Amino acid sequence: MAAISGKVFQNINLSQCYHQSRQFSNQYRRDCFSRFNLLPFDGGKVAWTGTSSMQLRTFSTHQINFINRGPVHCNAAPSTISSLDNIDFQKLQNGSDIRGVAVAGVEGEPVNLTEPVAEAIGAGFAAWLLEKKKADGSRRFRVSIGHDSRISAEKLQDAISQGIAGAGLDVIQYGLASTPAMFNSTLTEDEAIFCPADGSIMITASHLPFNRNGFKFFTNAGGLGKADIKDILGRAAEFYKNLNNRDDLINSRGKGSATIEKVDYMSVYASDLVKAVRKAAGNKEKPLEGFHIVVDAGNGAGGFFAAKVLEPLGAITSGSQFLEPDGLFPNHIPNPEDKTAMKAITEAVLQNKADLGIIFDTDVDRSAAVDSNGREFNRNRLIALMSAIVLEEHAGTTIVTDSVTSDGLTLFIEKKLGGKHHRFKRGYKNVIDEAIRLNSVGEESHLAIETSGHGALKENHWLDDGAYLMVKILNKLASARASGLGGGSQVLTDLVDGLQEPAVAVELRLKINQNHPDLQGGPFRDYGEAVLKHVENLVASDPKLLKAPVNYEGVRVSGFGGWFLLRLSLHDPVLPLNIEAPSHDDAIKLGLAVLAAVKEFPALDTSALDKFVQDHFEGSES
Repeated sequence: MAAISGKVFQNINLSQCYHQSRQFSNQYRRDCFSRFNLLPFDGGKVAWTGTSSMQLRTFSTHQINFINRGPVHCNAAPSTISSLDNIDFQKLQNGSDIRGVAVAGVEGEPVNLTEPVAEAIGAGFAAWLLEKKKADGSRRFRVSIGHDSRISAEKLQDAISQGIAGAGLDVIQYGLASTPAMFNSTLTEDEAIFCPADGSIMITASHLPFNRNGFKFFTNAGGLGKADIKDILGRAAEFYKNLNNRDDLINSRGKGSATIEKVDYMSVYASDLVKAVRKAAGNKEKPLEGFHIVVDAGNGAGGFFAAKVLEPLGAITSGSQFLEPDGLFPNHIPNPEDKTAMKAITEAVLQNKADLGIIFDTDVDRSAAVDSNGREFNRNRLIALMSAIVLEEHAGTTIVTDSVTSDGLTLFIEKKLGGKHHRFKRGYKNVIDEAIRLNSVGEESHLAIETSGHGALKENHWLDDGAYLMVKILNKLASARASGLGGGSQVLTDLVDGLQEPAVAVELRLKINQNHPDLQGGPFRDYGEAVLKHVENLVASDPKLLKAPVNYEGVRVSGFGGWFLLRLSLHDPVLPLNIEAPSHDDAIKLGLAVLAAVKEFPALDTSALDKFVQDHFEGSES
């Protein structure tokens, strides 16, 4: 990693100060934050007019423990900004999310998610929300905002809050939270905690490096789609142009003073998860009593699960690790797909002789598990496990997955479990929307799940919730014990018995050189589509290869006892290639077939595939 800039050091110092303040006394906390000028209170209210962005950030940091000292009334007159960078807002779109660089310090990655940009996005979302949802006049619209453990989270929270409050909408800040909880806040009905929210924003960049951040948006209808994000960014760009013109900006904002409240919503969300497990176990108070379950939060937002979910259910959680939030992610990437992360939770299970291990990504919308013998439930195995649980409850239902799942999984779902496997495009929103569509046309589907660990259930409002997936697994443990079927995680291991897994499974990335003359200045997507069409045509003439009869993404081909899928990335100039086979020799044969098919496209960098093939032959010679 490139040298850390002074700005990064400042953020790291503030992050460390916060972590220390959690461990020591209130006096230390006061001493720690006395280095910054705190926003003065006036009868529980403060005026934002003329307040600097640093003062706003300091106020939020000081209030991180949700000490309720009254609402902040916002008259929405921001401090004048001397100059603004030219930002292409549409380039911040990442499918159905917004992503950008929020912290300087990494070479070649200039900051484009600044506080003014975040404020503009807040204003854009407020305008979008006011247009899409009609107010009944009984109260102002309100938006809940939460964030994961990233070091840029609090400054972005305050900036986007300013944009929303400036439009006349009330803001409820949750502080450290999970993505699923943010969506859930639009469904909860409890005026004591200002719910339901009309809209919700999660500040996160999932498992990306420390310098990145972004936003996910929700209403009670679910997560916003690509078209909605494009619309919001368009509105934000217009707002951003006016940020230097104070008078025009004030006139364009909502009338009256909006408020900013702080609520500990995560306790409400965790309590609902506890109730779900108790209900599944016949309303037993501690259905997990005697189970030893370790949690690895990867220093993200999932640390709550041990103390607020498992322990109230009676589970032993000793040996749980990396529960404290730390936006520098010093131990491993919080990502259930990452081998280092999975090794960490596996070792924790084995060292503590635990019954089960649970690991979350940074914002808790993805998860994976490990049984008492260190067997991982992630990727195809997690899908197999969840399919077994869901098909016990809904016989014959359709399981929707992304395109890179294995043929062995299809056999498991359809032949052993009696369900139907429906592969669709990659992208968690694509998979979820496809399951919703199938239900709308009469094909029952109760589970939509990606190999990445994004999993959504019909019973949970089609929310991709990593914590809720684990609750379904906990339900199975608790109900099995209540039925006298033994303890430990053997019941889970038995559920995936018979799943055929390939000896070789790799994903290689073939990059498209956008500067290559072969593109003739055209878009990389056109070039990528041409590659796929050529591969498809060659496969049709090869008797050893068979194109999948139903396929929604790229070219999926069976042969040599395995299969390959070549597709175009959703966002990047890359053709990912997945190969699964029963042996290395068979995997190489599939790789060679792809190499032969793409050799006529010089702008395609096949070095990753070349290396995969070459390493095999060099290994054979030795």
